[in-house]
Amino acid sequence: MLRLTCCLCTVGQVVHTLPEGLTVWGITSLAGEIYLLRKKERDQVEVYDVISYHLQRCLTVPDAELLVDMTSCEHFQCVYISDPRIECIHRLDVQGAATRWSVNDESHGLSVNAAHSLLVACRDVRKITR
Repeated sequence: MLRLTCCLCTVGQVVHTLPEGLTVWGITSLAGEIYLLRKKERDQVEVYDVISYHLQRCLTVPDAELLVDMTSCEHFQCVYISDPRIECIHRLDVQGAATRWSVNDESHGLSVNAAHSLLVACRDVRKITR
């Protein structure tokens, strides 16, 4: 079985290796914390302290089926997570409150632009939506 390790780096230098676990699907930072997405029995986002790298909490993503990418928005203090299986985007705020909305396609890549809009790369219709 192949095990992947998540290493946090600054300009090519490893500053911390997170404990072994399941494959990492996404990582982002927000409000002094690191949000890590792994595939688990219950879809959760692990939240680590950005200084000590200690696990702070796990946030459950309700009704998720396949979480594949994530990004964060400092302005709205939230993380966005794509779920291509049910064609939606999940939104978690820093307290863990969750919402979601449909994108009517398999969402994969996510990014937030300078205007604080979420950009979603959709596979089948070959478009970027926001």
